[in-house]
Amino acid sequence: MLLRLQNIILEMIAKGEPLKATMDRLCLEVEAIVPGTVCSVLTLDESLRIRPLSAPNLPVDYCASIDGIPIGPSVGSCGTAAFRGEPVSVLDIHRDPLWAQVEVALLPPELVACWSSPILDTRRRVLGTFAFYFQEHRGPTEIEERAVETCAHLCAIAIERDAQKVEHHRLAFTDSLTGLTNPAGFSSAIAALSREEPHTWGLLLVDLDNLKKVNDTFGHSCGDALIVSTANSITSIVPRERAFRLGGDEIAVIVKLEDGRGCIRAVAENILDALKQLTDCLGHTIVRSATIGGAFATAQDRNVEQVRRNADLALYHAKETRRGRFVIFEDGLRTTITRRLSAIRLVSEALKENRIKPFYQPIIRLDTGDVVGVEALCRIVAPDGQIITAADFQEATSDVLVSSELTQRIIAQVAQDVRAWAEMGITFEHVAINVTAADFHNGALARLLVAAFGKANVPLDGVAIEITESVYLGDRDEGMSQEIAALRALGICVVLDDFGTGFASLTHLLTVPIDMIKIDKSFIDGMEPQNASFAIVKGLISIASDLGIRVVAEGVESPLQVAQLRTIGCPLAQGYHFARPAERHEITRLMFQQAQRSSSVLSAGTAESRPDVASIDGQRRRIA
Repeated sequence: MLLRLQNIILEMIAKGEPLKATMDRLCLEVEAIVPGTVCSVLTLDESLRIRPLSAPNLPVDYCASIDGIPIGPSVGSCGTAAFRGEPVSVLDIHRDPLWAQVEVALLPPELVACWSSPILDTRRRVLGTFAFYFQEHRGPTEIEERAVETCAHLCAIAIERDAQKVEHHRLAFTDSLTGLTNPAGFSSAIAALSREEPHTWGLLLVDLDNLKKVNDTFGHSCGDALIVSTANSITSIVPRERAFRLGGDEIAVIVKLEDGRGCIRAVAENILDALKQLTDCLGHTIVRSATIGGAFATAQDRNVEQVRRNADLALYHAKETRRGRFVIFEDGLRTTITRRLSAIRLVSEALKENRIKPFYQPIIRLDTGDVVGVEALCRIVAPDGQIITAADFQEATSDVLVSSELTQRIIAQVAQDVRAWAEMGITFEHVAINVTAADFHNGALARLLVAAFGKANVPLDGVAIEITESVYLGDRDEGMSQEIAALRALGICVVLDDFGTGFASLTHLLTVPIDMIKIDKSFIDGMEPQNASFAIVKGLISIASDLGIRVVAEGVESPLQVAQLRTIGCPLAQGYHFARPAERHEITRLMFQQAQRSSSVLSAGTAESRPDVASIDGQRRRIA
């Protein structure tokens, strides 16, 4: 019979049957072999506390009463046997002092004795105990000893095999660096949430902002330490089993919503606060920063994957617009992001198919009407020939890679156009190129300009870079300031565009290193003698002149505006009144006409024209 028992249990182990089911079958089979006995199998956890595994015929309340009790020298038959590492036989459990700490009253009154034997692994470590409860005041018989010997061996095999399976599962679902659950475990955990009610849980995606910079500066070991530090900070806020490392710099957190959607925001803000604390990574003090996107399950979400996609969209939006902050998914956000992605796709395809073109709008000297410069405006030529303006794909510039490639392409084309104009004898003071915040992220803008205009043999003092207030003053950092200083050191003119629409303040004219400002069209549109816009424009022109900063009025569309700007001393202007943005050939024709007029002035040699002549000669020498 013991051989049959052995075959049954070994087959269950081989088939991978659950450990509890296997031990339950073992106890029932042994109780059938040895009538009048009741069996139990207990295991020990890592802290050497008793954990009932199988006792099919013992009361549930009794098993619950011993669950979690530490083993010791007088903890019933089982706790004592595990502590001693040898069998313990108690003939009267109601009187024996070894049972003083056990709730004996919870046992059936007919069970009066207990014999427990330790379950040992191959290294003689105690894994648990196998016990017989008797209805008589006695110890084991010879057959019972043989049965326990067989059972303890089978229990050891089953428990060790299960531990191996658990460890294999842990390794398969655990990130080796942080100890958090890995993507496979996250997929399993989030799938289980499908059974949860809507509005009871949410998801946060935490993305480290500065991991690449740490890796590049201090090495990947320091970056790994930063990831571990971040994981530990997050698990100080949320239970460890709800945090998951999804990739190099991304950690997901499942939030149980005990207080509606406000709870998910509170958890996100607590995580951001925790990450603000300085951390030591292999001797380097690191300032941590993270961006978080979140979403919560609603009745409208079809499945848990939709919640994850919503959190992804929120994180994407946060990284593009509110880096270092938390963004929760809102209705309409998908439309906003879809529009941005469409713009990115539009620009990417145009770059690939070489359909990016610079259009130029002249900058006019108001006292002479001469074209003194041009602004290069990015345009996309659609496959059907339609011209798409920058306003229709502006959101694509939020993508660093797309924006950088777009700027590189425009700069290269502008440099070649300026070279071609110089060879025709067409000269002007500067060509202005618009750049975005993304162009400053890798610190390569100055190198890009030097390379492109150097290849075209065009001096950089005929180049201007236009940057908006919102870009420079809204996201100002040391890197951007250094890049602008580097541009000016090369002789490049720095222009603050759309002045008055972003963070307008006259103090910026004192603190921002710029050479020229462009007064936004909204002020020019509203100009009437003695009104607020007129006074503001007049004041700006006067202050800028005193500070040595040149002024261009943007969006000039009428002769009245031209007259007003001349009256208050505005030197330069651009707008539809003079010319609409046009491709290179059209602007070449316009400037060639001016060059011919300038030549006539040179031939005349009038005293009145000599200041302009000298200016034009200087322009020619600079461009040529």
